[in-house]
Amino acid sequence: MKLLDKPAGVALQMAAALALAVANTRAQTATAATIAAPHVDITQHEKRVLEFDGQRVVYRAFENIPYVSHPVDARYQRMNIYVPEAYFSGGSVGGYTAETAPIFLPNNVGGYMPAEPGKPGTRRGGMADTISAALAHGLVVAAPGTRGRTLKDATGRNTGKAPAAIVDLKAAVRFLRFNDQNLPGNANLIISNGTSAGGALSALLGATGNHPDYEPYLAALGAAPGRDDIFAASCYCPITNLDHADTAYEWLFGDVVTYDNHGSGGRLTGEQLAVAVELRTLFPDYVNSLGLKNPAGESLTLHPDGSGGFRDYVGRLVVASARRAGVKGPAAEAFPWLRLEAGEPVGLDFGGYVAHAGRMKTPPAFDALDLSSGENDLFGDAQINAKHFTTYSITRSGNAGATADPALIKMMNPLPYLNDPAALAAPHWRIRHGTIDRDTSLAVPAILALTLEARGIDVDFALTWERGHSGDYDLPELFSWIDAICAAAPNPADGRQDPSN
Repeated sequence: MKLLDKPAGVALQMAAALALAVANTRAQTATAATIAAPHVDITQHEKRVLEFDGQRVVYRAFENIPYVSHPVDARYQRMNIYVPEAYFSGGSVGGYTAETAPIFLPNNVGGYMPAEPGKPGTRRGGMADTISAALAHGLVVAAPGTRGRTLKDATGRNTGKAPAAIVDLKAAVRFLRFNDQNLPGNANLIISNGTSAGGALSALLGATGNHPDYEPYLAALGAAPGRDDIFAASCYCPITNLDHADTAYEWLFGDVVTYDNHGSGGRLTGEQLAVAVELRTLFPDYVNSLGLKNPAGESLTLHPDGSGGFRDYVGRLVVASARRAGVKGPAAEAFPWLRLEAGEPVGLDFGGYVAHAGRMKTPPAFDALDLSSGENDLFGDAQINAKHFTTYSITRSGNAGATADPALIKMMNPLPYLNDPAALAAPHWRIRHGTIDRDTSLAVPAILALTLEARGIDVDFALTWERGHSGDYDLPELFSWIDAICAAAPNPADGRQDPSN
């Protein structure tokens, strides 16, 4: 986005550009349902002040901006944009200017549920006030809302099932790119951020840039024309690769026969134990089909019993996490499954580590045989609330009639798109996952990171010591990563070259 010469003219010119965007998108979607385009009066911005970490931050708030011209649910298909005030008067914040500031795109999605646009001063699930921190750091923040799996319209029709959330985020990116000249910030430096299902959506946004699979859905919404690829994806504990998440979960937790799901737990039944065994035996073939390699070029595979190079790789990630956290000496002795030399962690007993982390979910963890999981709900359609999305659960349940469309299953998994030349992947990724996160298997982010590395994509992947399922807990490190990748990006003064090309 490009700063206008006169601050007073920013809102007026932006409003005009938005009106043009609506006109263009309406023209492109003449065959879509004819819904009146929303009236956008963004001249009514507010100047606000916040205190963050001892720092006084003055910013402008442009809130409740529709990012599509034919919204299905206007409560969610809107975004809030926040801009440091200094950028309207030629100033700088944290070394960034109106021309160079990246656009931080945080989503509030959890559990694939509906999410309203984020605001400064708000915290989700005890997490940090990320938007305030981003503004204080000098980032332009565009916080979109998205539809989610539980939404219904007035007739009772489901309106937020897959792929609604990722389509909404793509539409938000297109909106920002289309209006690049009307606000401070550089739309070639859009950096998404999310946690859990939101982390999965950040990964999808990073993997599927401009892919034609999503085009009909974007056209139906009246999304702005243009591109939806992004510069970078920040993904905390992404609940992704759902069609293989059940087998990955039992590969990791299959020997743990008790579970604790936020205080509700017990011991697995005989049938659940049998399911766990069946699922875990499927995982090695899947891993071996991927052709994974470590940075040294060594193959990462699994034996039929689940041991092998891939498991050793995951174990080394855990040990590296302990070392980064400074776990040594007496502190390390609190984790008897760590193998120490001279008081330093150098290895682990994998089974002991898994027992320490503990199981949270009963098998199947994601594609529940009785269609009761949130992920089953995600893959429903306009009339049917929940569907199966794995071959195993379809077969084991005997309920083949409730099966999700394979095309939709693919559209919710970033991995197929990372090897698809029709998709433009983000050139930079940051993935964080806690060592005691039990919501999904460590194998899931590990496979994602290895797949990205195999493509030569820049990946900062690490496990966070003794951290459960959460995100945004290391904002100084996140922003340092953002600073580093943006510093290496082309200078916008040189013609705004696209750093993703």
